Amino acid sequence: MLRKKSGSIAAVILVMITLAAFGFSNTYSPDKAYKDIPTPLVKDSIASVKAFEKVYTVLMSPRCVNCHPIGDIPLQGDDSHIHKMFPKRGADGKGLYAMKCANCHQLENTTGPHAPPGAPNWHLPPANMKMVFQGKSAHDLAKQLVDLKQNGNKNMKQLLEHADDQLVLAGWKPAQGHSMPPMSHSEFKKAWTAWIKNGAYAPAK
Repeated sequence: MLRKKSGSIAAVILVMITLAAFGFSNTYSPDKAYKDIPTPLVKDSIASVKAFEKVYTVLMSPRCVNCHPIGDIPLQGDDSHIHKMFPKRGADGKGLYAMKCANCHQLENTTGPHAPPGAPNWHLPPANMKMVFQGKSAHDLAKQLVDLKQNGNKNMKQLLEHADDQLVLAGWKPAQGHSMPPMSHSEFKKAWTAWIKNGAYAPAK
């Protein structure tokens, strides 16, 4: 009986050693870890900050900041003036009462000079997480973008994917008479990715 029990213990130990040596290493994936852990695997503060300086120029352009205002009324035009229709954010960011964003902002841009731009699901951030860009310094905005309590509960992987969000992409398809962001979407995405994958560092105050 003792010999049989000893043999069973030895077998269990052998299985554990085998798993440690092979099983864990074979199932480990940097991509999986990156998804589950809200910090990147590689950190380079200089490269990260340099990349965010480019990102910041886009986020502070009218195509982004107009939908990320301080107040509950969106901004409008290349000079980011208060929306002339005075629509309100509403709890879900899609407008208040009968004045819904989608009433004017259709699935595509409306034809004509300075007509409403369009994209599917046009909206502001919701009232419980406004994600304000207007007036933010590069330091403060970078900090906000990686804060789960302020960024829509997005982890690093989701932040990377957000560069291809339909409303983000709409910034590079402005309505007639509206300016483009200061760089192409591919350049923006490259900088966005470099910022995040190098540590998502905030520039100095």
